[in-house]
Amino acid sequence: MHELGLELAGMLGAGDLLVLTGPLGAGKTTLTRGIGEGLGVRGPVTSPTFVLARTHPSLADGAPLVHVDAYRLGSAVELDDLDIDFTGSVVVVEWGGGMLDGVAESWLEVDIVRPTGAADAAGDDLSEVDLGDVDLDADEPRTVTVTGFGPRWQS
Repeated sequence: MHELGLELAGMLGAGDLLVLTGPLGAGKTTLTRGIGEGLGVRGPVTSPTFVLARTHPSLADGAPLVHVDAYRLGSAVELDDLDIDFTGSVVVVEWGGGMLDGVAESWLEVDIVRPTGAADAAGDDLSEVDLGDVDLDADEPRTVTVTGFGPRWQS
């Protein structure tokens, strides 16, 4: 996820918005950390769960990274109330699906699907798996779908 973030950073600039969706542990913050490193921002990039949004200034005269955790927000109005500089920053919103009404005309949706350990190794029948042999914290491949919306991402 970090490597994907580094790659995405090379395509991003001021005014770009990314909305990350995926379950807990899918790698949303790790992806954002890679984006931050690729943009050359001051870190560390950590989850802004309790502060809702954290701005990481550029160390190289580029756009700052604004990292938002929208998990506790209820609507686009609440996201707008955070007074984020969408035009002058690269904005990454975790848990932001469905909260973009009127906030931006272009954005990238990044949907991350992560296998869930033992259940995926066993299929539907956990009775045949020795859970002592399954590393539930192991790195597992993710399926990432990136979809562009609006004029910025038209090809």
